[in-house]
Amino acid sequence: MTMDKSLRARRGLVRSRSVLTRAERIQRLKEADRWEEGESPFGLAKVRVYKLAIRKKKKKKKEEEGEEAEKGQEAKKK
Repeated sequence: MTMDKSLRARRGLVRSRSVLTRAERIQRLKEADRWEEGESPFGLAKVRVYKLAIRKKKKKKKEEEGEEAEKGQEAKKK
């Protein structure tokens, strides 16, 4: 059975995950020098998950107005 196009995720998982796998936690602990080889993988220390906020670029109004004015003037000349 196929899935309707409106139900599909367009970019995959867009939001940040709040839970890490054990391997991801160990990797982050190694990066922070809080993990030593030979330690038990059970009862790991807490690892903070940073949420990234993606900001949209704002368009400059002055540039847009200038482009529209130029297009309007060219149309009037023709």
